[in-house]
Amino acid sequence: MRLLLDSCTFLWLIWDEPGLSHEARIQIADPRNEVYLSSISLWEILLKHQAGRLALSKPVDPERFYIEQREAHRIAALPLTEEAVAQIIKLPPLHRDPFDRMLICQAIAHGLVVCTPDRAIQQYPVRTLW
Repeated sequence: MRLLLDSCTFLWLIWDEPGLSHEARIQIADPRNEVYLSSISLWEILLKHQAGRLALSKPVDPERFYIEQREAHRIAALPLTEEAVAQIIKLPPLHRDPFDRMLICQAIAHGLVVCTPDRAIQQYPVRTLW
């Protein structure tokens, strides 16, 4: 399976939060699966941190923290491509969050399963896991 983690799934994973579902933990840890984190999630995490709405666990360089955690958990970076951006025109306006809408576009463009608890994402024509 090829998984795309949303931002909260990534944060719950690295902080070992109980909100992360059992199924998500199993699939993320399965070495047969490819696990991705979008550059869109980096953007979202850094903006929230900069605005004071997301505290990191210790004083660190936020960008370095993100990359180190992604690599420590065997998660590949997924850059934003024109092919993915072009999918936005096909999406109905069911979800207002622009970060999540772009994750949906990436999942469609690259055939990924979105690992998310977000019910709004689950309304779109993408496979989800939770």
